[in-house]
Amino acid sequence: MKSNIKIINESNGKHFSVVGDTYRTIISGKQTSGEYAIIDMLIPPGGGPPPHAHPSFHESFYVVDGELEFKTEDGSYIAKKGDLVNIPKGGAIHSFKNSSKVMAHLLCTVVPAGLDDFFEEIGTPVKAGEFLPPAHLEEEEIKKVVAIAEKYGQVLYRPHYLDK
Repeated sequence: MKSNIKIINESNGKHFSVVGDTYRTIISGKQTSGEYAIIDMLIPPGGGPPPHAHPSFHESFYVVDGELEFKTEDGSYIAKKGDLVNIPKGGAIHSFKNSSKVMAHLLCTVVPAGLDDFFEEIGTPVKAGEFLPPAHLEEEEIKKVVAIAEKYGQVLYRPHYLDK
């Protein structure tokens, strides 16, 4: 009997610049029949996505290095190296930001997959370790990103939605 075990090394996977962060798809939904995806995220100081929600999939973040401020409607939390942030299905609005002066490193797992395809569609392909500044989007471009997000089951919120 042949096993379906996959060995993926650090040189595999596509890299994308998304909101100034660099994400590498370690294993995509295409490789797992849509069951899950794992994304390696490097978040530079000041980086992180705006508030968003995705009711149809589970997302978890393991902090490999650094620390990030996670915000939800329930409050703000500092996640440090070794912490796991678990966002179950249901659509909790959340965001995170690297408020430190050093790079933060996350492993993001989504079940089922789909977020990886979203990043591929909106991101800019980059080389490993390459960072692009966050793009300033005009109103028409924002509408396009919102429509793409909705296609992948996400809802985007204004940048300061979770600020109290």
